[in-house]
Amino acid sequence: MPERPLRVLFVAPDCNPKWHSLPALIANYYRAVAGVTDVTLATQVRNEENLTPFVREGAKVEYLDTESVAAPVWWLTQKLVPDPNQAMTLRVALRYPSSMAFEYAVWKRFRPELEAGAFDVVHRASPMSPVVPSPLMTWSPVPGVLGPVLGALAWPKTFRREMRREREWMNYLRPAHRLLPYYRSGYRSAAAILAGYPHTVNDLPQENRDRIIEFSEGGITASDFPERTHEPYERATVLFVGRMVPFKQPEVLVRAFESSPKLQRHRLVMVGDGPEIPRLQAIVKDAGLEDCVELTGSLPFDEVLEQTYAAQIFGFPSIREQGGGVIHLAAMASVPSVVVRYGGPAYRVPEGTGVRVPLGDFDTLVRSFREELEALVDDPERIAQMGRAAREYTARVYDWDRKAKKTVEIYEWVLGRRGEKPDFYR
Repeated sequence: MPERPLRVLFVAPDCNPKWHSLPALIANYYRAVAGVTDVTLATQVRNEENLTPFVREGAKVEYLDTESVAAPVWWLTQKLVPDPNQAMTLRVALRYPSSMAFEYAVWKRFRPELEAGAFDVVHRASPMSPVVPSPLMTWSPVPGVLGPVLGALAWPKTFRREMRREREWMNYLRPAHRLLPYYRSGYRSAAAILAGYPHTVNDLPQENRDRIIEFSEGGITASDFPERTHEPYERATVLFVGRMVPFKQPEVLVRAFESSPKLQRHRLVMVGDGPEIPRLQAIVKDAGLEDCVELTGSLPFDEVLEQTYAAQIFGFPSIREQGGGVIHLAAMASVPSVVVRYGGPAYRVPEGTGVRVPLGDFDTLVRSFREELEALVDDPERIAQMGRAAREYTARVYDWDRKAKKTVEIYEWVLGRRGEKPDFYR
């Protein structure tokens, strides 16, 4: 008789396929896991409209309403930080009451079933910040899996000015999160803790090291991306996609083009919006780069994908990127990335799939990106070779189906059905 699928309570207040960044990522993660085992999703009622057509037929979803807490917190956040591109550390800190209210609602709703053994595992998948604790890990009578959590990347000392421009004063108070109720007990009670990258692993309470699994938050559906043939080009396109904010350093690419007559014979296309746009527009105009630098603003996803498949190189000079999921988009279009060897991009672009430049000050990064881009535009065979390797690696490691199977391995491990601790990259 075949063994029944594991029964999982998947807890994710942020789970919305129509919202950008982490809510969409969590929605795809949930859908993949629900495809390989028996999953009940507990999420916020505000996600119902967008999730209903997205979930699998017959999916078990419980929409919980904690808007009486979440709505005032959202209002306060908008008052304190009107610009959604700024003060991200403060925004995360302000989510603490909403997160606690939601986890209590989950516990109140599912406590009888948890105590009756209706679930094998509780997986608290969002919010994904390591500073937001999970009391559910402490309350639950069945093993809990926490994460993937993502964060804790330190601001580079040479970019303190950008930290101030991002209004990240709360970053100085960040260590206080260790004093929050349920912080230590939540991590201590979790049977497994999924952490995105080494910088996150090292930030977590180290007494839990034996239960921490490095597990990247990123994912793609490989079949959504057609194979790409690298055609000969006379004018290469370097592409940037992302929010135009200080820590992503889009200015590095513009200055690299400004200082290089060779690069000016090619194109730089920058997709995205944000507070840096007026400055970048002024630099392009003052430097006379209108013929080779294009700022498109925000574009729909299908147009972003079109731009990606038309590019030869992806330039991503972010100096404090926790993950860097946009790199997967480039990789699946067989476009190699040039990134800073710091944070998430350093791990998403392994040797042979792109170029990683050392972290340095602003002038050093401009020089490094200029030199690497100049070398690449003259070497189409190297671009094609690295692009193929980037696609192969990303499809092999980050496909949602594979991630779902790895997640089930983790469930089996915490339940004692698997002896060896799972390894995300193997």
